[in-house]
Amino acid sequence: MKIKYLLAVSVVSLSTAGIFATPAAAQSTGTLDFENDVIVVTGGRSSDVGGVEIPNTPKAKQVLEEEIIRRQRPGQTVNDIVNLVPGVSFQNNDPWGSSGGSFTIRGFSDDRISQTLDGLPLNDSGNYALYTNQQVDSEIIEQVNVNLGVTDVDSPTASAVGGTINLRTREPSDEFKLTGTLSTGSTFAKGDNGNRDRLYVRGFGMIDTGDLTGFGTKAFVSASYTRYNNPFNNYGIVEKQQYNSRIWQDIGSDGDFIAVAGHYNENRNNFFGSFSLDSFPTTKADRFYDINYPCTVDLPQAGTAQVDNNCGAEFDRRYNPSNTGNIRGASRFTLTDGLVLSVDPSFQYVKANGGGDEELLEQTRNVGGVEMTGFIRGRYYFGRDLNGDGDTLDEVTGHDPSQTRTRRFGVISNLSYELNPDHRFRLAYTYDDANHRQTGQTSVALLNGEIADVFPVNDGLVTVDGFELNKRDRQSYATLHQISGEYRGNFGDLTAVLGLRAPFFTRELNQNCYTTSASGFLDCIGGTSAAYEAANPYVYDPVTNDASGSALPTSRTYKYDDILPNVGLTYAFGSASVFANYAKGLSVPATDPLYDSLYFPEDAPGVQPVPETTDSLDLGLRYQTGNIQAQFAGWFTRYNNRLASAYNPLLEETIFRNLGRVDKYGLDGSIAWTPTRDTMVYLFGSINESEIKDNVQTGNCTADDLTDGVAQCTAVGDPIFALTAGKNESGAPLWTVGARVQQRFGDFELGAQVKHTGKRWVNDTNERSVGGYTLVDLDLRWTITQNPFGDDVALQLNVTNLFDELYVGGFGGDLDGNSPFVQIGAPRAASISLIFGY
Repeated sequence: MKIKYLLAVSVVSLSTAGIFATPAAAQSTGTLDFENDVIVVTGGRSSDVGGVEIPNTPKAKQVLEEEIIRRQRPGQTVNDIVNLVPGVSFQNNDPWGSSGGSFTIRGFSDDRISQTLDGLPLNDSGNYALYTNQQVDSEIIEQVNVNLGVTDVDSPTASAVGGTINLRTREPSDEFKLTGTLSTGSTFAKGDNGNRDRLYVRGFGMIDTGDLTGFGTKAFVSASYTRYNNPFNNYGIVEKQQYNSRIWQDIGSDGDFIAVAGHYNENRNNFFGSFSLDSFPTTKADRFYDINYPCTVDLPQAGTAQVDNNCGAEFDRRYNPSNTGNIRGASRFTLTDGLVLSVDPSFQYVKANGGGDEELLEQTRNVGGVEMTGFIRGRYYFGRDLNGDGDTLDEVTGHDPSQTRTRRFGVISNLSYELNPDHRFRLAYTYDDANHRQTGQTSVALLNGEIADVFPVNDGLVTVDGFELNKRDRQSYATLHQISGEYRGNFGDLTAVLGLRAPFFTRELNQNCYTTSASGFLDCIGGTSAAYEAANPYVYDPVTNDASGSALPTSRTYKYDDILPNVGLTYAFGSASVFANYAKGLSVPATDPLYDSLYFPEDAPGVQPVPETTDSLDLGLRYQTGNIQAQFAGWFTRYNNRLASAYNPLLEETIFRNLGRVDKYGLDGSIAWTPTRDTMVYLFGSINESEIKDNVQTGNCTADDLTDGVAQCTAVGDPIFALTAGKNESGAPLWTVGARVQQRFGDFELGAQVKHTGKRWVNDTNERSVGGYTLVDLDLRWTITQNPFGDDVALQLNVTNLFDELYVGGFGGDLDGNSPFVQIGAPRAASISLIFGY
C-alpha cells in the first residue's frame, strides 16, 4: 500500500551546515535546473510536508505536490486547488471546475498573473485573461508552483506583475502502468426544487509505456471526458474532452533529456449564474431559476415583417466554446563540465468565442443617401432574405459571438555555467510570438433559438454585397524578445541572487473597421466607402485633443521595453532562514485599450497607452525541518498606471479606467506540520491592503449636469471625479484564512479543509461591499487494494461547500457606485471516485 501523503520525510540531523538540492519549483527547464543546484538549507534536506513545500529562495514561493493535489476532487481545475495557497483567492463558477471562475493573487486579477504549463503561457495573448476551465487534467500534474507577486527572469510574459503559477507535467513512469479515475456526483443544495437532474460524470484513463527501448525512452498518453448539467437553472450542459501525452528520452548519465508533450482540450458550455448585485439571490432557493426554455422563434411568414421575440436571448443561453491545443518541448544538454544548455520550444492553438442572441436585419441602412449593409451603429444589416420567407422585411433571431483564433510560437532557452559549487551564472533568451485574430461572424438561429454551430466563424453569414459581416474585424501580432541574466552565489549561510530582465515587446494592430468613439465602438461595412466617410467625417482638434466622426480602418505598431532588475538574499541560521527580494515588473496594455487608441491620430499627445509598472518588495522568515514547512512574509508593491477594467456581460462591453498610482501591501503566512506519521495540519492566511492615491476623472460637466445639480459641476467643462483617493481597490478580499487537517486510520484517510474569504469592495470608491464567506470541504479516501499495474486502488469521496453557504462568487469590481455583475457561488456538491493507479 503506497500512501505517500502523510509520511513525513525522515531527516538525519547534521552537526555542520551543508548544501542540499531541493525539489525545484520553477517554470522552464533552465530555471528548474538553475535553482535545483544552489538552494541552501541548513540543518537538513527540505521536502514537502503533506504535499506542501516552501522552497528556500529569496522570492516568496509555495509549491503544492501530488500528495495534496490527489486529495482534491479529480478533474477539478487546478486554480481551485491553488486556493489553498496564502494570498490566493479563487471563486469557482461551479463545483466541478469546467465553467470558469475568478482569480486573484495578492489582489492582482488573473490578467496580471502569468499561468504556464511547463513554461508555456496559458493567458490569452490579447487581453491576458486566464480561462480556468481550460486547464490540464489534475491527474497529469506532479507539481504546482506559485510565485507570489513576482516572476522568474526568463518568464515569457508581457503582463505578470502580480505573480506566476506554473503547472509541471509528470514525467512518464519507468515501468508499465495503468491509471484511471471514474467519478460521479451531483449538487445537494438547499432550495433546489429537483426539476432537473444535476448528475456529474467524469472518466479519465492514462497508460504509461515504461522503458520502450532499453535506453530510457518512455511515454504516457491520457484521455478524459466530463459531462454535467449546470448547477442553477433548467438549461445548459457542460461537456469536456481532453487528451494529453508526453514522450521522454534520457540522454547519458548527467540528467540530460529530450521530451515532447501534447495537449488538446474541447469545452462546450454556457454562461450561467450571473446577476446584477442589486438582484442577487437573497435566499438559497433563489439561486435556482428557470429561463424561457423551450421556446420557438417568430416563424417566417411571407409578406409580413417578423421581429425577434427574444427566444434564446437569455444570458444563460450564450455559448462559450473553446478548442485549445499545444505542443511543448523540453530539453537539457550538458555541453561540457559546468556548462548546460536547455531549450523549451512550444506551439499553441486557440479557437474560442463567447456571446449569443442578436437581431439580424434583412434590410439595408441609409447612410448619407446611400443604402448600405454591414454592422452599423450596433445593428446588423444584410440586405437579403435570411429566413427563407421570400421577403426582406424581417428582424431575424441570430447569434453573434466574439470569435478569437490564436496561433502562438515560443521558446525559452537558458545557457548556465557553474564556476564552482558556490557560484552559478545563466543567460536566457525568451521568444513569444502570437498571431491573434478577432472577428464577430453571425448565424441564423434554429427554430428553438439554438445555434446550429457554436462556431459561426465556420460558415459566417454574408450580406447581399457578398462580404462576411462581422461586428469586429481585427488582427494583431504580439511579439516578445527578452534577454535576461542571473547570478546565484553562496557565501556561507548567505545566498545572493542578482537578476536582470530586458523585455522588448511589439504589438502590431490592424483594424479593418471604422472606429466611431474613444470607447472603441465600431462600424464594419466590408471595406472602405466614400459615401460612409462623407456621412461620418472624422475631425480631430489638436488644441483640445478631441475627436468626432469615424476614424478610418488603419494599422499601427506600438513598442514597449524596459530593464527589470530582480535582486534577492537568503540567510540561513539553523533550520530557519530570512529572505528578501526586490523586483521590478512591467505589464504591457492589452489589445482592447490599444485598439481604442486608434480613434486618435498616431501623433496625438498621449495617444499610446502607457504600460503598468511595479516595484515589489518581499521580506520574510522561513522555518523548515523534516515535519514542518513554515513561512511568514510581508510585502509591498508600488503599482503605477494601474489600468482596471469592468465587464458588462449583457452589453459585451469592457470599460477601462486608469487608477494612477496604487500602493499594495500585506502579509502572507502558512505552516504545514506532521506531528505524527498519520496526521497532517496545514494553516494559512493573508492580509491584502491597497491604497489608490488619486481621484479618477470620469468625465466633464455638461449643461444637463448643471441643470441636474450634479456634484462637482459649477461650469460646463469642469472635470468630474470618482472619489477614489485613499480607498481600496475593488474585487479582491481584504483578508483570507484557511486550514486543512488530515488523519489516517489504517486504510482510510479523512481530510477536512476550510477557508474564509473576507470582505470585498464592490467599487473603487468603497461605497459598497460584499461580506465574507466560509467554505468547508471534506474528503475521505479508502484504499481497497493494490493495482497490479500501478499504485493503490481506492474509493474517494469529495464534498465541497459542506454547509451549502450562499455567497457572492466572482466579480471584477467597478469604479464608482454602479451595481456590477457577479456570479453565484458554487453550491454544495458531492462526488465519489474509483481511483486506480496512484
